[in-house]
Parts: sequence; structure tokens; C-alpha cells
Amino acid sequence: MTDGTGGTGGRPVRVLLAEDQGMVREALAALLSLEDDLEVVAQVARGDEAAAAVAAHDVDVAVLDIEMPGMTGIDACAEIRRVRPRTRVVIATTFGRPGYLRRAMESGADAFLVKDAPAAELADAIRRVLRGEKVIDPVLAAAALAEGANPLTARERDVLAAAADGAVNADIAARLHLSEGTVRNYLSMAIQKTAARNRAEAVRVAREKGWL
Repeated sequence: MTDGTGGTGGRPVRVLLAEDQGMVREALAALLSLEDDLEVVAQVARGDEAAAAVAAHDVDVAVLDIEMPGMTGIDACAEIRRVRPRTRVVIATTFGRPGYLRRAMESGADAFLVKDAPAAELADAIRRVLRGEKVIDPVLAAAALAEGANPLTARERDVLAAAADGAVNADIAARLHLSEGTVRNYLSMAIQKTAARNRAEAVRVAREKGWL
């Protein structure tokens, strides 16, 4: 358990790694194990396994990728904050998109880093979030400010995500418990807001910007 100053009572900081690429996950674990005050106590390859592992292993800091099977790292972050609010969350991703940064912070992340940063920066971020600091890649922070807020509503994102695999309106409506007319309206708004020509292009634009 962390002490009142953000420390861990003299024991190593207990870290969870959630990353679907085995080689990347093992490399991160090996690098973090070189730090005397950090201990990787759990590793998972799926986002929907992260919150349970955090609770089971008394994790101080969870390091999450974004794109994982089962659940994104952003959604896993929100789940961890719900079930284990004292655990800090660091998002470490290949996808340095301003929209992802905004969504991660809204989900309760304490840090957002890109994976091409030196390993020492990840270790430092873990220590800093335990002290109550927010750690954000400065280039991404500037880009997020320049990009502005995500224009898509939560429901528009849901419908656009459901359309990403080419599903027809009837299937999307059944999956999300909406009428086909409502689905058409949401898709139309999403296409308009992304300045796209069709739903496939809207999905691509939204993903590139980290809105989806």
C-alpha cells in the first residue's frame, strides 16, 4: 500500500504491464526489472484482464497499451479507476495521437507516453505518478491543444465503431439497441464532423486522430 506521500512503505513499486505484443511486454518487463525500486508483479495481454490483475496483485501502477484485444487501454484505465482508485495508470503507446491523449486523461490516466521514449522515462513516470504528478509527452500535449476537442459524441463514436467492420445499419441498430433511422442520423453526423465522404472514410479519419 502506498504511504501518504505517494511512496510504497519502503518496498518496491508493484507494476502491472498490459501489452498484447509478447516481445514488447517482455522487453519492458526486463528493462523495468533493472530498477531497484520497481517490480513487475503481473503481465496481461488483454485489456479486459487488466483491472482484475491490478486487484489480484495489489498493483501500485498499471502500464497500459491502448490497442489490445478485449478492451482498449483507455477503457481499461476507466475500469481500473472505478474498481481500484488508488492505483495509478500510465498509458504507453505506439499511437501518439492527440485524440487518444484527451480520451486517456478523461478516463483517469495519470501519464501518457509514447513507446519510442527511452525506458528511463517510463521508470521516471512511474515514480512521478506515485507522487501525484501528471506526466504527459510535451509534443503530444501541444498537438492536443492545437487539435481541439473530439467533436464526436459518445453515441456517434459507438455507432462509427460498430460500422468499422462494414456492418450494415440493421446490424448496427440491433447491436446497439437503436432504430435504423437513429443509426443513419448518427452516421451522418459523424461523416459531417470528420469532413469525410462516407462512413469508411469517417472511420479512418476518426482513428487517425484518436477520436475512435
